[in-house]
Amino acid sequence: MRNMMTRCAVITGLLGAATVLTAPQAMATGARTNAESVSSTVPEPLGRLGPLTDVVIERIRVSDDVAASKFGTDSPIEDPVREEQVLQQVRRQADAAGVDPDAAVAFFRDQITASKVVQKGLFARWTAHPEEAPTTRPDLGQIREQLDQLTTDLLQELKNTEELRDKPVACTVQLALATGSGAVRERLDTLHRQALRVATQSVCRSNEPTGQR
Repeated sequence: MRNMMTRCAVITGLLGAATVLTAPQAMATGARTNAESVSSTVPEPLGRLGPLTDVVIERIRVSDDVAASKFGTDSPIEDPVREEQVLQQVRRQADAAGVDPDAAVAFFRDQITASKVVQKGLFARWTAHPEEAPTTRPDLGQIREQLDQLTTDLLQELKNTEELRDKPVACTVQLALATGSGAVRERLDTLHRQALRVATQSVCRSNEPTGQR
């Protein structure tokens, strides 16, 4: 019991430090204002899950381009057919890469959900403030090529961090450090911080069956 209390105290302290790093900042339009000065202060997300978190944030950033490509068109944010195709491809790639397919699918489902969080948030923002709406429309085909490469990168990071992610306590601490420092480094606004929380909720594996999480 004493060891458990000590462990909880340590985790609480580390999570508290991470919370300071992730304190909400003023709403932004998604632009990386003064990104160079911030990057020099926090060169990369901290901890052993830093590289994974870095790629997750990169994918979230791509969601801005996805939103810009769809805004004002008939292209829906919700596309269940396309999402299922992506997840089936992830399952095949994960199996080939030696990553647990079920864990990979759960993780990438969160990536898709996080992307929709960003898209819906930006749609609402641009509708309320037309002057902030994008003036150019990125090519969705090129965006999907970029997402395909990020999928490969994320699967590799899942493979690299498999042992750590199987340890719920250590993983939780490392994830808090990585997401907190990554959000500061990238100057994520409230919307993108929310997406980051969604995108990383399945990073640490639980000892409970999937249906009970």
